[in-house]
Amino acid sequence: MFDIGNRHDGDIATHRPPRDIHDRIALRTVRFMRVFADAFFSKRYGHRAVVLETVAAVPGMVGGLLQHLKAIRYIREDEGWIRELLDEAENERMHLMTFIHIAQPSRLERVLIMVGQAVFYNFYFFLYLFAPRTAHRVVAYLEEEAVISYTQYLAEIDAGRVENVPAPALAVDYWGMPADSRLRDVVIQVRADEAGHRDRNHEMADELAQGRKPAPDAGHRP
Repeated sequence: MFDIGNRHDGDIATHRPPRDIHDRIALRTVRFMRVFADAFFSKRYGHRAVVLETVAAVPGMVGGLLQHLKAIRYIREDEGWIRELLDEAENERMHLMTFIHIAQPSRLERVLIMVGQAVFYNFYFFLYLFAPRTAHRVVAYLEEEAVISYTQYLAEIDAGRVENVPAPALAVDYWGMPADSRLRDVVIQVRADEAGHRDRNHEMADELAQGRKPAPDAGHRP
């Protein structure tokens, strides 16, 4: 679980302009992926979140696995990076489990989840294997898009177009929220998590660009 702390809207809605060809490739890859999400889900943000989190839960697990193999291959310390990436994957998995309770995806959407996961896992595995810097930038830009989507989700709730249902018990327990929390509270928490993943993956990509391994996240807690 990631301790993001309190964030103002100005901290949430940020974009990192691409600085070189690697960044531009990462950004264009993510925007290409968003075209399909926009076409298929439109404003069904609960269902969109389910598929989004299915994809978002992949990079941390893949990165953790490959960093684990690298650490034992070169017989060196990982500086906490493996645990951090695996915790990111777990955090995204809990987002998915939360929105499955809320959106109740159809059989077609569940098939889409399986196909999306299979395609993205293989794509990201080889991307991280050969270009880890670009892989982290892809995640960071993916999280930027996630923040945008959850901000739009909040707007739909606030406008009354999406029912502000009670938060699932799983979410209440995971984030330690009050028992009477609602969907709006869940979306705010998830959006803050995504903003934290965005910032951290941008930092990791920067460290790799400079030829240094990232230090453990100061905001991480076991």
